[in-house]
Amino acid sequence: MIIAPAADADLEAIADLVNSAYRGDSSRAGWTTEADYLDGQRTDAGSLRADLACKTGSVILALRDAPGGPILGSVWLERDNPECWYLGMLTVNPDLQARQLGRALLAAAEDYIAERGGKYIVMTVINIRDTLIAWYERRGYARTGDTKPFPYDDERFGLPLRDDLAFVVLEKRIGG
Repeated sequence: MIIAPAADADLEAIADLVNSAYRGDSSRAGWTTEADYLDGQRTDAGSLRADLACKTGSVILALRDAPGGPILGSVWLERDNPECWYLGMLTVNPDLQARQLGRALLAAAEDYIAERGGKYIVMTVINIRDTLIAWYERRGYARTGDTKPFPYDDERFGLPLRDDLAFVVLEKRIGG
């Protein structure tokens, strides 16, 4: 396995991967689907490129089986401050989710952050994703008790099919 920062040329493939894992019928092959409560695309290459350009210190790690091979997984990392990073959009090809690539990618993301002085990782998960929240909790993430409203007025996050969505905030201390 090779996990390294994605290049600009990778962003189209990453957007396709993220959309296939979270939305539409292709996402139903894995357990991370949001298709039952969100429609529309999850992201696109232009949005990823713009976010990387305006959020200093942000990176997308890409997972491959071999150099130059297809991207099998990815994760967004954003430095909020020197000690705290945001982790989002952890994605694995839905057909490969039983290979525990998500665990490997999450561990690599935590190492990447720790190597850069990070002490905390925060993330947000849609409140109704109990299985996913439990998965993160088994890996040391804890609910902070905070929630954030779902951006119903911003189609970049999808087209909600329910009116009860919000984000649960999770946090994990890493390093020493």
